[in-house]
Amino acid sequence: MTAPRSYPVRVEATLDEPLSRGLWLVKWLLAVPHYVVLAFLWFAYPFVTIAAFFAILVTGRYPRSLFAFTSGVLRWSWRVQYYSYAGLGTDRYPPFTFADVPDYPARLEIAYPERLSRGLVLVKWWLLAIPHFVIVGLFAGGGSWLLFGNGTDDGFDWAAGGLVGVLVLVAGVVLLFTGRYPRPIFDFVLGMDRWVLRVAAYVSLMTDEYPPFRLDMGGTEADVEPVHPQPSPARVSAWTGGRIVAAVSGAVLLLGAMGLLTGGGTLLWADRTQRDADGYLSGSTTLVSDSYAVLTDPVRISGAPDVVAAVGDVRVRATAADGHPLFVGIGRSEDVAGYLAETEYTSLGSVADNRSGDRVHPGGAPATPPGGAGVWTATASGSGTQTVSWPVRDGQWTAVVMNADGSRGISVRAEAGTTAPAIGWIALGLLLAGAVLLAGGALLIGLAARRAHHAGPPITPVPPDLPSHV
Repeated sequence: MTAPRSYPVRVEATLDEPLSRGLWLVKWLLAVPHYVVLAFLWFAYPFVTIAAFFAILVTGRYPRSLFAFTSGVLRWSWRVQYYSYAGLGTDRYPPFTFADVPDYPARLEIAYPERLSRGLVLVKWWLLAIPHFVIVGLFAGGGSWLLFGNGTDDGFDWAAGGLVGVLVLVAGVVLLFTGRYPRPIFDFVLGMDRWVLRVAAYVSLMTDEYPPFRLDMGGTEADVEPVHPQPSPARVSAWTGGRIVAAVSGAVLLLGAMGLLTGGGTLLWADRTQRDADGYLSGSTTLVSDSYAVLTDPVRISGAPDVVAAVGDVRVRATAADGHPLFVGIGRSEDVAGYLAETEYTSLGSVADNRSGDRVHPGGAPATPPGGAGVWTATASGSGTQTVSWPVRDGQWTAVVMNADGSRGISVRAEAGTTAPAIGWIALGLLLAGAVLLAGGALLIGLAARRAHHAGPPITPVPPDLPSHV
């Protein structure tokens, strides 16, 4: 009989009691020297991994010098994380070294692979790891460090959010008031940390063995050597190609479901809470320009009845900051462009208050004031707030704000909105589609994990001793 085989990434930690009640409150500051060093190491980490990628692709081997670097960075990061906010399991300051420190309470060992698959290296770091990315995202609050950072972190901090961060915070509060670290929380956190590090090593190309979908809790990994060694055929991985494909497909469905549910929920929230008294969904911005006119980029409305109905009515409001009489108009884009062809105007880069994307069209003063241009479908002009309400029609349209007399200098608070009567139905459709994808993805991953969990190595009966004369 054989116990489950050891995974080549071995993560162990000892709860180093007694722990200081309050030291964890300042460990973020004490760990700053490590964060600085690790920031540089993690900057180099993806480039080293890329070099290893090509070496494996050509030779089937991970160069030992590169392996020592990547395993050293992960080992160093694990010690710092265990000291700080992915564990809080020791008050002993982490050493500044790549090497294994046998007496330090947190250790990481990664078995060096003599051979690695040339083909598997093409897909294991992204496609095959997608199911684990979903799970690590729950544990680590995004897990972007697995993809070598997202531009806002140093690639090694997985305790900033997620379940690990929440449980470690709970443990810290309990420690603060009782002086003891809750053992069940420690065991659970270590299980999640172990899962994260296994996936980190896998996507870093350090092993071909797929990370197991199991939460090995506690600080010490069980010894898994055979109880009674005996000849047996090569072990067949419980994660067969079909199960991996099912898990990957389920993860893709889950990612799609998250997008649909987020979009549907946002639209439903806007539909139910963000409409004004007249039923419009609108946004406002401040427009300040030295030009003669401010206009939106052309907006194309499809002639399909359902698209026009989905947009509903459009409303544009503008109020001059200095009380100067204003003109607000909506016209077909080609007609507006012809009227303003020789005029200096500003095109809006966005509807936000940040005007960095605005563009100025060179020219002079308009030939005629806007009220006499004859290119408008809907207009409003005069002092105070000017409002244009217009039922959307097929075509390409532009909204324009000018001084009523065509003079230079625009300073207004503008608002644009739409009734969007179909937004509630669109939100409902997105939520239903997201729920279907969520159920399908969870089912695929659950079935794949369940079958892999129950699938054991092939059992080869040991033949009885035969008589010597046979």
